[in-house]
Amino acid sequence: MRTIILLALTAIMGLFCLNLNAQEEVNEHTIEIEILEKRKEEIIKKEKELLKNEVSEIVNRVEKGELSEAAGEELKQIAAEKHALNIENKLTIIDNQISLLKRGEEVDNLLEIDDVSLLKFVSGKKTAWWNRPKYRYDRRTTSDFVFAVGFNNAIVEGQGLDDSPYRIAGSRFAELGWAWKTRVFKNTAWLRLKYGFSFQFNGLKPTGNRIVVEDGDQTVLEEFPFNLDKSKFRNDNLVFPIHFEIGPYKKKEREDYIRYSTYKKFKIGLGGYAGFNIGSRLKLRFNNEVGNRVREKIRDDFNVNDFVYGLSSYIAWGKIALYGKYDLNTIFENNPVEQRNISLGVRFDID
Repeated sequence: MRTIILLALTAIMGLFCLNLNAQEEVNEHTIEIEILEKRKEEIIKKEKELLKNEVSEIVNRVEKGELSEAAGEELKQIAAEKHALNIENKLTIIDNQISLLKRGEEVDNLLEIDDVSLLKFVSGKKTAWWNRPKYRYDRRTTSDFVFAVGFNNAIVEGQGLDDSPYRIAGSRFAELGWAWKTRVFKNTAWLRLKYGFSFQFNGLKPTGNRIVVEDGDQTVLEEFPFNLDKSKFRNDNLVFPIHFEIGPYKKKEREDYIRYSTYKKFKIGLGGYAGFNIGSRLKLRFNNEVGNRVREKIRDDFNVNDFVYGLSSYIAWGKIALYGKYDLNTIFENNPVEQRNISLGVRFDID
């Protein structure tokens, strides 16, 4: 039940953050979007007026005998098609600009001198074009590719790491994922929420000449009949981490954008993760009774817990961090002696 609650909270918080960010991206350019929508109306009105003037001139020329009736009708048709295409092409350009703004992208030379009246219409203010406000783009959410690697082991109930049934140096982990980082507050960046998804690969190498074996509904380590060159048990997990990150930042203000940078800054991340096991495997390498080299890969559930959840933290400088994680769930479901995975290594957040 605790696992399910954690998973639900993780999903809700992730969706909530994404929704806040999406809302912010849309609202960030509300005035510009309204101006562009109004500009579309002005374009249609202007092109229709130009068409009306051209048709009036053609009619005058026909009445004066400068053009025949047939020639006049042909010129009217050409004029109508030209202005219809003008409307279509200009509206397409504006629709593309609106789409970019709704996705939080910047649009160069968005406001023009002709938009002074539109700006007044939207804002309700009498603002001269040379004093109209500059709308600076602020990216509140950024994203990074996450890669981590290091040592892996298990905390066994009633024992320390010195007594671990798994090799300290030989057991390793790796993690690959994607993380989004959102400022919690609008005008300061000392607190950030970091969330995303990761694939974790936790490897354990038993000590001695032993392998991981299912014994009914339990999983144990048993002596292998041949001399092992390699015995490695690995769990692959898909998890959804959430961290609160704190630390200093640098605010960069330019004419058309604002950035809150944590580049080359000290930061601390505290949080956890929840997810599920997507596979377990045992890799063996040995010489059999006739001396032949044998490599085996055994895929099974090994009574591994389907749900994974735990605590994690990191201490970083710039994009490199010392990273640790600890599973609150046991590795195996029904073992009388509980084992929990623990990892320590380095983490890289690469944008």
